[in-house]
Amino acid sequence: MTIQARIDRLKSGAANVGFLFNPLGGQARKRKTAILRILNTMPNAIVCTATDALTFKSSIDALITRHPDLLVIIAGDGTTQAVLSHLFATLPPAQWPVLMVVPGGTTNMTSLDLGIHGKPEQVLCRLRDYLLSPSSAPNLVQCPALCIEQTGITPIYGMFFAVGLVARGVKFSRSSVKQLGITGGIFTSLIMLRSLIGMLVGMMLGRPHSNWAPVTLSMTEANGRNHQGTYLFALVSALDCLLLNMRPYWGQEPAPLHVTLVDRHRNRLWRSLWPLLSGGGQILKEEDGYYSHNTHALTLLMDDEYIVDGELHRSVNAQEPLRITATDPITFLVL
Repeated sequence: MTIQARIDRLKSGAANVGFLFNPLGGQARKRKTAILRILNTMPNAIVCTATDALTFKSSIDALITRHPDLLVIIAGDGTTQAVLSHLFATLPPAQWPVLMVVPGGTTNMTSLDLGIHGKPEQVLCRLRDYLLSPSSAPNLVQCPALCIEQTGITPIYGMFFAVGLVARGVKFSRSSVKQLGITGGIFTSLIMLRSLIGMLVGMMLGRPHSNWAPVTLSMTEANGRNHQGTYLFALVSALDCLLLNMRPYWGQEPAPLHVTLVDRHRNRLWRSLWPLLSGGGQILKEEDGYYSHNTHALTLLMDDEYIVDGELHRSVNAQEPLRITATDPITFLVL
């Protein structure tokens, strides 16, 4: 069945809906009872619960065999990334259902960027009301994903890629901070604060500790331009807005992937933080160590860790390019 046929079934109120629920997500864990109660009232619903990579895959496979018109992911960025990766690996995009992401995780950048706001049970109530009485055409958003490939790894699909201080902060969050049960904006603020403190300490000591070290890499854009050096961080994102309403890129090129580099030897870092994070980076200059552009593809050479939607990975070969490209747009339902 084509995407258009699935959209037509949504309009008519005849859609079959599959739900993948991760009850261990930061938001979902606190609201599990309310979420399950609402799921029990959903029309034409097939519900699967999954908590790890193996059960994500088996649940998606089980749901796809039921040919859902809409696949609802009640989880955070990490689970959404796992679902996208498995869908791309097993199903031609033309056969995908329409997707919807309900913010149920510790971090929920994808759902927030798509325009889905509110607690998981509130979003599900809106969805149930629409499915019971689709009074208007569904509000659909199309957004590409990142495809990250390197010889020796299975391709990874997601919305946000980062190296350097951002990856160090996420690695830190996997330890003590996450055990506190803090989620959302407060969680992200603590990670950012820790990264900034680590960077400041490294500057004062004259040499950064490995826990908050910059990243050394070579990046080549699709147009052949090369950047080589040591950077505080590098970002590649298909999202327009990150957590805490951050927009750390300012390229003007008509391309889907936003790329930002901040050189280790940048000038005026502290006075540049606000425009860097708030979308006002046009005032920052490349000669001062700040660079941002939009592209369809790029390659990286590095020997370091990186994150994709909060999940930690590592380059397997410093001499083998890590290739990042934009996929065809994915169709999402937004309520």
